[in-house]
Amino acid sequence: MNFSFFSERYINPLTVFGINRLFNTESNKDLLIDFLNAIIGLTDNNHICDVQLLKPEQLDTMEIDRNSVFDVYCKTKRGEYVIVEMYNEPAIFFWDRKFFYSAFPIRDQILSRKKWNFKLDAVYAVGLLCFCFCDGQEDDGCYLHKVPLKDMEAQAIHEKLTYVFVELPKFKKKETELKTQLDKWLYVLDNLSEFEKQPTVLSSKIFHKLFQVADTTKFTSDETQAYSFSEKYYLDYINSIRTAEEAGKRKSEHEDHELTFEEVYCMGYNNGYKYGHVEGFQKGLSHGIEMVTRRTAQVMKQQGYSDETITLVKQASLNATDHP
Repeated sequence: MNFSFFSERYINPLTVFGINRLFNTESNKDLLIDFLNAIIGLTDNNHICDVQLLKPEQLDTMEIDRNSVFDVYCKTKRGEYVIVEMYNEPAIFFWDRKFFYSAFPIRDQILSRKKWNFKLDAVYAVGLLCFCFCDGQEDDGCYLHKVPLKDMEAQAIHEKLTYVFVELPKFKKKETELKTQLDKWLYVLDNLSEFEKQPTVLSSKIFHKLFQVADTTKFTSDETQAYSFSEKYYLDYINSIRTAEEAGKRKSEHEDHELTFEEVYCMGYNNGYKYGHVEGFQKGLSHGIEMVTRRTAQVMKQQGYSDETITLVKQASLNATDHP
């Protein structure tokens, strides 16, 4: 029996299944490499030509504290380390978390060398944010932030640690306005599931492959099932956030003081998850999902998907029905 909750031809890249299919498999490393070169701005001699996918669990031992929904951890041929994370919502102490996790590649370099003279390979921490940092600045057009270590005069003092963030909601360019490779990548991330065919402006070799990989009509039944569960979990999650936002607005109107971020954050978890799920989902589906999820994991393993990708898909599928 095939439980399908989507009708689009191309996957939603902001789902766990979608983003991992594009960027976190050996067969699609060329997509990841092209995206990293575009978003970090590496060209010529600094151009990334190959990466080794590492296990994201190497980044920490406190998985319960993670707030991102997607992680890629890789090492370039020249030795740089790159962490890519996607966030669906702000996190308390967001910058503190980024500093903390970017320290792990630095630590690993020290631990892996018998003799160390303090020379480090560069680390890039890339964040794809499905939200804006500050309310009221959604239309300021500044969606890309590249943050190296600088002094008080804004002069770069060290090139070995760089943070790169994209506020995806701020990217509003139309097809006729796309000029750079990064423009095209962000346009794809924002609109892929809305396309019925590959746009002419995205006709290069790398995007031709992306559209082939993202084409749901070419999915096996197990891939269709895995993506369907991931898409439902994503929709449930977005609905939870909207529910929390509405609850926050009502409370703010009722009370005299402005809500703090911590208050809204707690309301999101207390109210959003309770009331935000898609209505009408069949009661008997939970058991079927669990069985199909196990089967999907077996097939994905046979097809060469990484353990991390399989774990993320399984978790997304099971979480979709775990909350009352």
